[in-house]
Amino acid sequence: MQHQVEDTARVKRPSARNSPPLEIERKYLLSALPEEALRVTPQKIEQGYIPGEKLIERLRRVQDEKGVRYFRTVKLGRGAVRIEIEEETTAKIFRTMWPLTRGRRVKKVRFAVRVGKHIWEIDDFRDRDLVLAEVELTSEGETANMPPWIKRVLVRDVTDESKYVNARLAK
Repeated sequence: MQHQVEDTARVKRPSARNSPPLEIERKYLLSALPEEALRVTPQKIEQGYIPGEKLIERLRRVQDEKGVRYFRTVKLGRGAVRIEIEEETTAKIFRTMWPLTRGRRVKKVRFAVRVGKHIWEIDDFRDRDLVLAEVELTSEGETANMPPWIKRVLVRDVTDESKYVNARLAK
């Protein structure tokens, strides 16, 4: 079965006319990195979070076969459906803002595997013993068939567990 790597950094589509862009995803805790993930070219990701109470702003550096790219993202909400606004930024802006994230960072390797119409993102965290899988959906009611290779290492669905939100994991 041939899988392809997808660009996982993207601008979210508005859910309705004049509505903010939404991210709808399910997140799963895995006991190990699935072997299937190793069949795609990974992205190295460093991300940091700017301190804030209600507004979560993330800076991200992504390194892959396309080179190094930088992103700024603002997220609001919790659980499966959140507002997410993301834009690519410059290395200069990233370097200027990165010190603000000191003490609130994560490092991970992401494996993006297409299965049918869904992309399963498997994150292998480099700064802790943790593997998470995420799948983005187009609506709250949509379901994605979990591939057998993820089921083999599935611990549980952690979508609504705040301790598995990247901003919470950042240290």
